[in-house]
Amino acid sequence: MVQQQPYLFNETVASNIRIGKPDATLEQIIEAAKAAYCHEFIEKLPHGYETVVGEGGATLSGGEKQRISIARAILKDAPIILLDEATASLDPENEVYLQRAISKLAYQKTVLVIAHRLKTIQSADRILVLDQGRIAEAGKHKELLEKRGLYRKLWQEQQRLGGWKLKRKSM
Repeated sequence: MVQQQPYLFNETVASNIRIGKPDATLEQIIEAAKAAYCHEFIEKLPHGYETVVGEGGATLSGGEKQRISIARAILKDAPIILLDEATASLDPENEVYLQRAISKLAYQKTVLVIAHRLKTIQSADRILVLDQGRIAEAGKHKELLEKRGLYRKLWQEQQRLGGWKLKRKSM
């Protein structure tokens, strides 16, 4: 499971990744970190994989914590993955890395994604649209857009909001 706000323990980076597989070697941890696009920033930490990250991962950015959480899940190699708003509140650069890492994590697995940002699920095999706790629509992205229902309305609204720009006031 990869949550919107992943929790990291007041341990080393290696220990936090190793939670996914307690008997993992350092080589396996590094391999998972590379697949999650976090090896590069980990190497730049004061003690690399032996850097203590603080309670809740206090010394890392939200995107860095997310990628370590993905590395943990990659190392675990579970057949079913639950992503609970995993890309919410990330800056664009971290979102790109996280999407790439999720693609590696999800390869040949069953993945359940909970998302409000529809862009993150548009390539899903099947999308379930919930409304008031019930399934309102189901299908692929293109099919749901063609239905002209709730999904299409939400998609259009997110596209409209995603294109806003600040204008300077003329004097």
